[in-house]
Amino acid sequence: MKKLFLVILSITFVFGLSACGDTTEEEWDTSSSISVYTRDTTSGTRAGFMGGIGFDEAKEDDGVLVDGFVIKDNTGIFSTMQTDEFGIGYISMATLTDDVKGLAFNGVEPTIANTMANEYELKRPFNYVTRALDDYASDTEKNITLAFVAFMKTLDGSDIITNQGAIPLESTQTWDEIKADYPVCEQDNSGVTIKFGGSDSIEKIAKALTESFAPKCGNFVPEHDHTGSSDGFKRTQGEEKDGDNYKHIGFASRPFKDSEAGAEGTQGQLANDAIVAIVHKSNPLNGVTAEELVKIYSGEITTWDELLD
Repeated sequence: MKKLFLVILSITFVFGLSACGDTTEEEWDTSSSISVYTRDTTSGTRAGFMGGIGFDEAKEDDGVLVDGFVIKDNTGIFSTMQTDEFGIGYISMATLTDDVKGLAFNGVEPTIANTMANEYELKRPFNYVTRALDDYASDTEKNITLAFVAFMKTLDGSDIITNQGAIPLESTQTWDEIKADYPVCEQDNSGVTIKFGGSDSIEKIAKALTESFAPKCGNFVPEHDHTGSSDGFKRTQGEEKDGDNYKHIGFASRPFKDSEAGAEGTQGQLANDAIVAIVHKSNPLNGVTAEELVKIYSGEITTWDELLD
């Protein structure tokens, strides 16, 4: 009798778990309102997304967006789309995993291959900026920074960038072939901290690059604080370059603005990336057009059945 009770209890528990799982596409309520998520107005991802769909006025103006939109960072939007079954947002392709559904854009799937072939249209550059060459606390900090920039552009750096889901620029040399040009990496740098910041869309790539490079350059200590593309320039050469949040290297997931023209030799591109509109995995929608995205973000389309019927 006790065994029978345990079997019945186990079966009941399994069915109970099934009942509490995510909504299936068959059960999905298409009449539900769309929860709209976006980045803040300083975000390079927002600028690239809004410009890419033809909604330029929304790059830096929240006033033109749908009522009730929610602002989150790249990680926040990615995490939220794993739980909000009726939400839509956008992230860097470098962040995209099977935990969410990446939507086709204008009929083209969001893949690295399609982006490299110029078939997937929602793309943007990943850029970097360093401090001015005469604006470092020490020659060691400057030389490690310059060595890191060189490493990013090697075949070694390209492999890391590719593994993190972005598209590297063409490389021809390995780090071993150029490391003699950076003698700073032969010394013990374990007491030196190099600070990285800027775009949070590039954070995962930047951390992977520094994790690989630090042991190759005297075990310097990388410190990451990624708070948005605008801070990339602001904290290396802008108004916060000498404040508590100063950085040695900043990243921007968009082109630098005219107001962010840096000192000669301090800016460049490390990769290309795409931006992907994402939804919950249970959402039956598989693709979206630029026109539909504008209507969603402006509030002209407010329920899912307007897209799915």
